[in-house]
Amino acid sequence: MLNNIYIALVHYPVLGRDGKIVSSAVTNLDVHDIARTARTYGIKGYYIVTNLKAQQEIVRKVLKFWGEGFGAGYNPSRKEALSLVRLKSYIEEVIEDIEKEEGEKPIIFFTSAKKREGDVSFEEGRKIILESKRPVLILFGTSWGLPEEIREICDYILEPIRSKSDYNHLSVRAAAAIIIDRLIGENVMNEKDLKEGKA
Repeated sequence: MLNNIYIALVHYPVLGRDGKIVSSAVTNLDVHDIARTARTYGIKGYYIVTNLKAQQEIVRKVLKFWGEGFGAGYNPSRKEALSLVRLKSYIEEVIEDIEKEEGEKPIIFFTSAKKREGDVSFEEGRKIILESKRPVLILFGTSWGLPEEIREICDYILEPIRSKSDYNHLSVRAAAAIIIDRLIGENVMNEKDLKEGKA
C-alpha cells in the first residue's frame, strides 16, 4: 500500500559522537525540507520526535508562523507541506498515534548510513510496502544515527544509500528524499499500476 506511509525524524534517542544516547537539536531546514519531500511523495504524516520542551516550542513556532501567521498567506504551498508535521516526545507515541489512526501497528523500517547484518535492499523494501496492507513507518535518525534500542523495535533494516562510498555523510534531508524516492518513487507507482491493471 502507498497511501498509509509515515516518516519520523528522530532527535531522541540518537547517538552522540561518543556513542552515548543524546538529544539532538531540531534544525529548521529539516522541518521544512523533509515536509516538502513528504508532501511531494504522498506521505500521510511526518513526525518530529524530540523530548526537549524548548525544541518542541521551536517546532510549534515554525508551524504556527507558516500555518497561521504571515507565512501562511505568503507561501501556501509551504503551509500545505508543513500541515503534515506532527510533534511527539518519544517514538512510542508515534507508533501509538499511527496504530490509533490506522487500526493496527505499523511496519517499521530502520535506516542507517552503516551496513548492518540482515538489512534488506530497497527493492525488497518496495516489495514489502507494495504487498502489505499494514501502515508503514520509516525512521530517520539525526546526530550520529539511531541506537540499537530503536533497531530492536523495528521490523526491517534498510540498506545504506552508499555503503561502498569512501564518503558517506549525507544530510538527513538528502538521505530522507533519496530513501523515500527509492521506496515509493515514480517507478514504484508505475509498477503498482501495472500490477493492478491500471496502466
